[in-house]
Amino acid sequence: MSKRIVITGPESSGKTTLSNLLAEAYEVKIVSEFAREYLQKLAAEYVFDDVIKMAEEQLYLETEIKDELAILDTDLTVYAVWIKEKYNLEIDWIQNHLKKAKDKIYFLCDIDVEWEDDPLREHPKQEDRLRLFNSYKTLLEENNLLYYIISGDVPTRIKKCKEIIANSI
Repeated sequence: MSKRIVITGPESSGKTTLSNLLAEAYEVKIVSEFAREYLQKLAAEYVFDDVIKMAEEQLYLETEIKDELAILDTDLTVYAVWIKEKYNLEIDWIQNHLKKAKDKIYFLCDIDVEWEDDPLREHPKQEDRLRLFNSYKTLLEENNLLYYIISGDVPTRIKKCKEIIANSI
């Protein structure tokens, strides 16, 4: 059975750093965050239809990986939280997909890292980051998905992830 390690969580919580380091450590493929690529090319403010297109492409990229182990720098959890936060909507096909994501181990990145300013990020306030973190946690729990909260500095996070992976795969 294939395993997908999903790095998820609020903006500026260290997802991409952790994803890249884990992919390098295990010498496996990484499914990058498609939203960043899409938004950097977009010549206007994004709208709801853009978010749906990004979610569809993120899922497509994920399904293209056939390897036994892969690292996902986000998955549909990000889009579910994003759409709920920005548009107060839940999208059936996203929710249905998350309910079936039992072949994944989720690493939920804590907000205990310093905020890094980025024009694509929207929630720099600590109270917003905490609310979003709790939204991810609730989403994972409601869907009965296997998850671990990853906190601390980068070496601590890597060590914890490797211990979890070693005991899970």
